[in-house]
Amino acid sequence: MLDIISIGDVTEDVFIQVGNVASKHGNHLDFTFPTKLSIDNVDKLVGGNAGNIAIGTSRLGLKSALYAEVGADTQGELIYRSMKDNNVSTKYFYRKKGQKTNYSVVLYYKGDRTILVHHEKRDYKFPRLGRSTFVYLTSMAKGSEKIFDPLLKYLKKNKSKMGFNPGTHQLNLGLKKIKSMLQATEVVFLNVEETQKLLGTKRRDMMYLARKLQETGPNVACVTDGPKGSYSYDGEKYLFCPIYDVPIMERTGCGDAFSTGFMSALSNGKDVGEAMMWGTISSAGVVQKVGPQNGLVSLSLMKRALKGNPKFKFREFNVKEVKKRNVYTPVKVKKF
Repeated sequence: MLDIISIGDVTEDVFIQVGNVASKHGNHLDFTFPTKLSIDNVDKLVGGNAGNIAIGTSRLGLKSALYAEVGADTQGELIYRSMKDNNVSTKYFYRKKGQKTNYSVVLYYKGDRTILVHHEKRDYKFPRLGRSTFVYLTSMAKGSEKIFDPLLKYLKKNKSKMGFNPGTHQLNLGLKKIKSMLQATEVVFLNVEETQKLLGTKRRDMMYLARKLQETGPNVACVTDGPKGSYSYDGEKYLFCPIYDVPIMERTGCGDAFSTGFMSALSNGKDVGEAMMWGTISSAGVVQKVGPQNGLVSLSLMKRALKGNPKFKFREFNVKEVKKRNVYTPVKVKKF
């Protein structure tokens, strides 16, 4: 019996620090073709939302597995070894002959980044999964919607609960086509911009966004707003959790880390508010390192951070606080 099975695409990520070529007049690159530019630093790492969740939950003590398809190439072998090294079950990890592994280039500067992503075409044949308490569905490329029906049957048969973080392609399908997945979801995770896109609105009222997202079907909707913290609504209570304020190196994988902590907390019997705190601390670990996995925290570090910062708390919020914007007040914490 597994604690969690992550479902989604994985990639090889190349991180490039571009301080020397960034414009001095704003956050954009400034160069012409053809040219040759010197860059500050390069790191070749493993990424992909589902892989980040699988490794992160394993580090937090869960029995974790990953369903993903990669190419039978050097990059695919690198990702496979990374999962094995992090005690993630590779029973549903498929290396396909004649196919290539997904690839991303991450350009980062002063904590922010732009990601150039290439997804290979996949067959996405839903495997015969063993029993798991939780499933986490996240970003997959075109054609992955064919797994929706067998996944829904799996959830019903095994009484598994699902976390859902729709990726770009899944969001592009539109609300109508992913409605059945949302209705089978325990917790949905989106940032503000993704929530606006899914709901077809420009409103940035967090109570409105959290409520309307929850009304699409999931039991709990969780909306993250970067440095302004995270918000949730379960049909009764609106909760807010401030950020765990730490120095930021690079933000890739911050959202995945939040989901990692949240799902791990649920698996440990915690309530939604405590899960938001776990997610926030998990994100704080990731942003201090380059890449989405280097900073993923262990269970012992999670417990130390929680115990050592008693003032770091989630809380309920209301309309008056949102209008005054004082719900965003950060909490001073001890650094990792």
